[in-house]
This record gives sequence, structure tokens and C-alpha cells, in this order.
Amino acid sequence: MRYTEPIEVESVKPKWTVRVWQLPVRIVHWTIFFCVVILSVTGFYIGTPFLTVGSDPQFAMGTAKAIHSVTAWVMIAAVIARLIWAFTGNQWARWDQFIAVDKERREQGREVLKYYLFLRKEYPGTIGHNALAGAAYTAVYLMPLAQIFTGLALKGLDSPESLYAYFTGWIFNWLALPTVRFLHHLIMWLTWGFVVHHIYSATLVDIEAKDGVISSIFGGRKQVTKKQMEDHL
Repeated sequence: MRYTEPIEVESVKPKWTVRVWQLPVRIVHWTIFFCVVILSVTGFYIGTPFLTVGSDPQFAMGTAKAIHSVTAWVMIAAVIARLIWAFTGNQWARWDQFIAVDKERREQGREVLKYYLFLRKEYPGTIGHNALAGAAYTAVYLMPLAQIFTGLALKGLDSPESLYAYFTGWIFNWLALPTVRFLHHLIMWLTWGFVVHHIYSATLVDIEAKDGVISSIFGGRKQVTKKQMEDHL
């Protein structure tokens, strides 16, 4: 197992508290969440205007598009930062926590799947993401990448000479404009479907494993057993 930094452990019998999620991971996590909220609200308004301000109905639309555009660039920066941290972060943030490259990790994923299918009574606790969750996050991260691509392609229609139009405009040779818009809109709803599932799963694991996974989203620390520590040493 590779380590990029010493494990910070505090003795809390019968468990230990370990700093699992580094500050950059937590910042990116919450940045992406708030970006999803803002992009969803403004994007929905752009597609279905439901508000006018004053005597100029274009004011609200212009404001929504401006906020949507700025937030999109923040989202792009956050996604890039997380991808970089997948190669530079600690052992629980790295790419091999999302793509199960070793046999032990794949076996762990099967045990977690058995738990979700009610074929196993106890949750197979892990310090970081379990293998099944890691695989799910890999798929989930493909959604913002697709969202970013289709968003830049749509933005490029307003600026045909821009670089992002140059790199994304080819999509319209394969898909019609309404289809690209539909995909951009669909990914928003799929993302919110994941958010609901993510909250449910995190709450379930917190109750079952009693490892502080919910609080770790804010403070970065989880409670782990002696066996879990031994498995990672």
C-alpha cells in the first residue's frame, strides 16, 4: 500500500480516529456540491424561464446566464483539481480507490454488494471509500465531464470563434442541437439522483459502521477499528 503522508491517529478506545479526507478533498467535495445546486437552478431557469425583473424580461435571463457561466468555470476548476489530487493525494484519495486494480479490492467490492443485496448481515467496514462506492464515483465523475463538454458546446454557439467552440463544436456533426440540450438537461437530473442516493448510503453506513462518515465530510476524520488499521499497515 502506498502512502504519501503519515497517518494521523488519535486513540479513542475501542476505536481510533484517523484523518482520512484531506482538506483539498473536502473543499473540492463541497465546491462541486454548491456548483451543482447553482448550476441546476440557473440552468433550469435558462431552459424554462419563470421569473422576470422590472420592465426588462431579459435582465433575469442575462443574470442567470452570467451566474451559470461563472459557476461552470468554478466547477471545471474543481473537477480538474480532484483529478490532480487523485494522483497526488493520500492513499484514500488516489485513483486506485476508484478503479479496483487489485484482487483484494475487487473482493471487498463483492462483499459490499452482498451487504446491499441482503446476502451479508454486517457491513464490511473500510477506512476510505469501499470498492463498490469507488466504482460508482468513477461513473459519477464521467457525468460532470459530459456536462462540462455539452455545456461548452452549447456556449460555443454564442461564440463560434472561441477555443471551446473549436474543441467541442464537432459534436453537432453527430448530434442535433436539441439532443445536446437534452443530454445536458438529463445529466442534471441524473446528478441529483446520485446526490439522493449518496446521502442515503452515507447515512446508512454511518448508522451501521458507526465510523463517523457523515462528520468526516466536514472534519475529515473517521473512527476505525484495530482490524481496519492492521489491514492498512
